[in-house]
Amino acid sequence: MKQNKYGTWAVGAFMLLLSAAACTDSYESTPVDMFTEDYLFSKTDSNGTVVRKYLNRIYYYMRNGHNGVNGDYLDAASDDALSVISSESDVYKLAIGRYSASNFINSDMIWSDPYLVIRRVNILLSGIDVVPFNTTYTDALGNTRRLNDSMKAEARFLRAYFYFELVKRYGGVPIIGDKVYELNENIELPRSTFEQCIKYIVSELDDIKDDLRSLPLPDAAASAHVVNTQAAQALKIRVLLYAASPAYQDKDVIQINGMGNFTVLNEATYQAGWERAALFANEVLKDAGINYTFTAMAAKDLADAGSDTPADFIFRTYMGLVHGMESRHYPPFYLGNAQTIPSHNLAAAFPAKNGYPITDSRSLYDEQDPYLIARDNRFNMNLYYQGKKFGAYNSNIDVSEGGKDSESFHIYASRSGYYLSKFLSTTQKNMLDPFQTLNSRHFNPLLRKTEVWLNYAEAANEAWGPESKGDDCKYSAYDVLKIIREKSGGITDATYLSEVASEGKAAFRKLIQNERRIEFAFEDHRFWDLRRCLLPLDTTIEGIQVTRTDNGLSYEIKEIEQRPLDALRYYYLPLPNDELLKNPNLKNNMGWNNN
Repeated sequence: MKQNKYGTWAVGAFMLLLSAAACTDSYESTPVDMFTEDYLFSKTDSNGTVVRKYLNRIYYYMRNGHNGVNGDYLDAASDDALSVISSESDVYKLAIGRYSASNFINSDMIWSDPYLVIRRVNILLSGIDVVPFNTTYTDALGNTRRLNDSMKAEARFLRAYFYFELVKRYGGVPIIGDKVYELNENIELPRSTFEQCIKYIVSELDDIKDDLRSLPLPDAAASAHVVNTQAAQALKIRVLLYAASPAYQDKDVIQINGMGNFTVLNEATYQAGWERAALFANEVLKDAGINYTFTAMAAKDLADAGSDTPADFIFRTYMGLVHGMESRHYPPFYLGNAQTIPSHNLAAAFPAKNGYPITDSRSLYDEQDPYLIARDNRFNMNLYYQGKKFGAYNSNIDVSEGGKDSESFHIYASRSGYYLSKFLSTTQKNMLDPFQTLNSRHFNPLLRKTEVWLNYAEAANEAWGPESKGDDCKYSAYDVLKIIREKSGGITDATYLSEVASEGKAAFRKLIQNERRIEFAFEDHRFWDLRRCLLPLDTTIEGIQVTRTDNGLSYEIKEIEQRPLDALRYYYLPLPNDELLKNPNLKNNMGWNNN
């Protein structure tokens, strides 16, 4: 008999989960085989204490973008950043294509964890209704219901979420449904098609949206019972956006000609996918939860956060009062390790405050004084650069040769001339003092209202062009970018935006892609956006060299790291070889059959 490869937990091992509702808790020491399904779904547990902890533990598997790839941000495998550890880090292997079906990178090329979650969800669904809950909640339609209904909907949301994590990595994957497979069952399911997977995920999200809460619980530290209707809708929009993207189209719709080059073969089918995504996104934008109101995210929403969930966040994870983010990413001078380093490629993506890209002379950008002009507000929110004051400290970043934050100062100093600012505490001095370490509260946004806006803008541009609107749509793609650039970036002059819109869909597409890049930097989007949009992956990573001269400082762009991802197979991850050997019905993705 073959072991279940979609989840390795036996029924008797349920209570390994019960030790914690938060990610910092440890497993219980009690032997797991002492617990039974009857204990999990107790008919006398009117508070549902055990099964609630079980659901809490499923939330634990939600991906944490902070340090998610073995200490690094996934962005360090894109053109936005690089790891200070260049040769052996998991993110470096992803960045240069040092992976295959047999050489897997477990910290991100996930396969077993989603199926483990799926199995646990199915177990919960199979037995939770026997628990006599005396606790109620109000669903999205205003009805009072037993808590088990909300918990089932939450669990199905998590299952859909993890299916999508699989789909965006691999395309079509085996769909388990609600069945709970035993460990000794012979499971050799074939891959469902990409379209079947999308249909399943969307149908699940549609089915549960009204069973969820209209709002999350107010407790910022709650790790469970936080999924609401808005989260289900926002995830559906993301799923539809990916489903419309060129990388996931059938061969009769999109022809991939080479890296960063594709041809649309069936315009009608291609446009229909984008229109579906745009129309649904518009429905969510006009819903009472957003009501066409845009609220920009602030730095304090990410670090030094309060107890309330920020207005822009729909679904997020919570990191309590900790200093691990600062320890990993502060400059060494301030006792950090600067593990993920922003690239000059990313820095150059932020336009001037007058709206023009720095490659346009009208921006007034000066290569010999690159930080003189005012830039998009998000430039300072994301990056530390030469001369910028560091946090609450009374000193400025100095990456010039021999400076306290330069490569010559420390082995873990920045190689690019930039340090990460986003997500890190900016209000506390001596954060990492070895004698009295201070802590900061951090949020990790998984779904944001701003993503709904930008997903709509991208889909609307592809469906109708920059300035046209679909039926019953309030805004065009142009309108959305104007709002976001003004409120998030502080760019009030729309002259350049109008110029690009007049050039048509293709030019405006590039602007939207750049807007996503700077708005969602270090939020686990850029790596996937490059792939779903079939953009070039073989970009050279650049930094800025700052040198002191008799006349002051000189600046020079330097090449740091090559990204030799020049084969089409890198648009898709390979299925793990172990899974292929266990299940002969699985077929690998394009270009990975012999690797």
